[in-house]
Amino acid sequence: MRRTRLLLTGLLLVVSLIIAACGGGPAAPAATPAGSATTPAAPAPAGGTDATLTEFGDLPRHETLIVDILTGRVGSPDDFNNWVGWKWRDRGMQNLANEPLWSVDFATGKIIPGLAEGDPVYNADFTALTIPLRKGVTWHDGQPFTAADVVFTVETLMKHEGFGDNSFFVENVKSVSAVDDHTVAFELNAPNSRFHTRFLDRWGCTWIMPKHIWESVEDPVTFKFNPFIGTGPYKLHSFDPSGFWTIWEKRADWDKSPTGMMYGEPKPKYVIFRYFANEGAKILAQLTHQVDVVNVSSDGLKAVLTQCDSCRAYQLNWPYVVNNDPAQTGITFNTARAPYDNRDVRWALLLAIDIAEYMGIAVDGTGALSPVHIPSLSNYPKDFIQPMLPWLEEFTLDLGNGETFKPFDRNASQRIAEYARSRGYAVPDDPAEQAKLFGYGWYKYAPDVAEKLLVKNGFTKTSDGKWLLPDGTPWKIRCLTGTQLATGMGERNCVAAVQQWKRFGIDAEVYSSEAAASLNATGDFDVSSNWPAQEPWGAGPDLYRVLDYYNSAYVKPVGENTSGHPSRWSSPEMDATIEKLRQTDPTNYQAVVDVGIEGLKIAVREMPGIPTYGYVGFIAWDQTYWTNWPGAENPYTQPYTHWGPFKYMTPFLQPTGTR
Repeated sequence: MRRTRLLLTGLLLVVSLIIAACGGGPAAPAATPAGSATTPAAPAPAGGTDATLTEFGDLPRHETLIVDILTGRVGSPDDFNNWVGWKWRDRGMQNLANEPLWSVDFATGKIIPGLAEGDPVYNADFTALTIPLRKGVTWHDGQPFTAADVVFTVETLMKHEGFGDNSFFVENVKSVSAVDDHTVAFELNAPNSRFHTRFLDRWGCTWIMPKHIWESVEDPVTFKFNPFIGTGPYKLHSFDPSGFWTIWEKRADWDKSPTGMMYGEPKPKYVIFRYFANEGAKILAQLTHQVDVVNVSSDGLKAVLTQCDSCRAYQLNWPYVVNNDPAQTGITFNTARAPYDNRDVRWALLLAIDIAEYMGIAVDGTGALSPVHIPSLSNYPKDFIQPMLPWLEEFTLDLGNGETFKPFDRNASQRIAEYARSRGYAVPDDPAEQAKLFGYGWYKYAPDVAEKLLVKNGFTKTSDGKWLLPDGTPWKIRCLTGTQLATGMGERNCVAAVQQWKRFGIDAEVYSSEAAASLNATGDFDVSSNWPAQEPWGAGPDLYRVLDYYNSAYVKPVGENTSGHPSRWSSPEMDATIEKLRQTDPTNYQAVVDVGIEGLKIAVREMPGIPTYGYVGFIAWDQTYWTNWPGAENPYTQPYTHWGPFKYMTPFLQPTGTR
């Protein structure tokens, strides 16, 4: 039965692929990109497995790795100033060309020192620290990397309010200095045992600027930093001025990068990050071996696995997906705007969601639910979610007129398991395995309770069941999200939420925009698919990264970039919890967990965003040209090409010799 369903799905996808091939493929480069090192040749016809990639300037296919851009077409291709706003850093900036001080690898649980040579050393009361730097590192242009670069970066970010990290460093740093060429010293304004984590990369952190380039820039906030100069093993080769692709070339002196020093020579000579106009074009390219790694949907992954003998997924059996990504997906409310500044409204929108249907729409039932603002994986269930279950079961909402409601539903995950079985998937019977796959519960589907919360706050309904705001105007929700509606996890949340809210009587629609990241940062939205909380590190019990983004110090008025969470929610109670965590010894495991639980309870009560399911990675690897991918049976590093540690994967990839 399951085999039959897969084949039918594959046949349907073939039809869509043919349609896509006729008109939906990636746009070809038309002009010489500004700042490029080479001039790409004229585009080649689609199809075939040519030995050279003439579309990209005669690059040898057997030396070239091709991956898709997770976050879509680059909206500002010639702008590499990652310190100001979103610049599509997953197009190779964070994952190949830049080296942070440290990186976290969620697959191994390890902290990897990049530009740092080791751990930071704090004084006894966490008001000062020194950071040792790696020796022998050079920038792409051959200039040495030193402590002066770190000092310059911090001082520059503190001088200009237009930088995203300005408020953090102004709040925390009293002084920064170079002890010598390879040691940096910080004095802090107040105790902060997690200060150094601002430089710890886990899909973004503060990057170091090359002082010898930036010190002569008149306006560093508007500077485009083109071409990008980093300390990673790859340098910028060229890019499409329309944002469809970016090419990176292995440095001749790759051994001067931290990646080369730690792991050896990267294997691909070139890496191309490429955007595809739709999922059909993406899959067709992989079936014809024109792309090695793609991020697809549930049905897209089935189509690839059914029709491609050389392709594989992260797991070799169902659910096939990457399900150890430490990101909690969901919905974010802009609490700086009415009516989303009202906790009752936020909870009403949550209770209007049937989570089983939602999961079917979003990810075909393959994700793990989490009722709190961290994902249900790794140590998080044992440390946080399971200990919080008694509290969650007693948590009560005030509906008014003396009526209350307990929203938690421990059996919600069972409904996802039942959905998966109905789809013919091999759901395990072991409760422990089921909990690992589907989570430990979520919230009840209670539209009647949602209605009471809204009526309590002045909302009304028309005779045909449509909701009106307290001022009597129709309630419209535009859920802001990115452009990858079929495959993006944020996008899938918006698609699912809109379906649920429309059924509830709200005029809801998906608002897809290439500028979604910028609009989130400036608060130009009501509801978005931005993660409902900053993701945890993915290693250890520390939730500082999750909670500190709710810090009131980072909240900016709508229209200004925030360096905190896009919800713009904060509270004195959460600020106090963050302060307590800053003064907690990171090595005191239970103390760190206890403070983390305090913060999670506050987030549940206030619900500035709805946590739904942990990130699900539907990735497909074609092994025609490259093998030794870090699958579930061999997780030597995290499996993504869009995360920062991708550069640490490149020395372990093996060319097959296919030409």
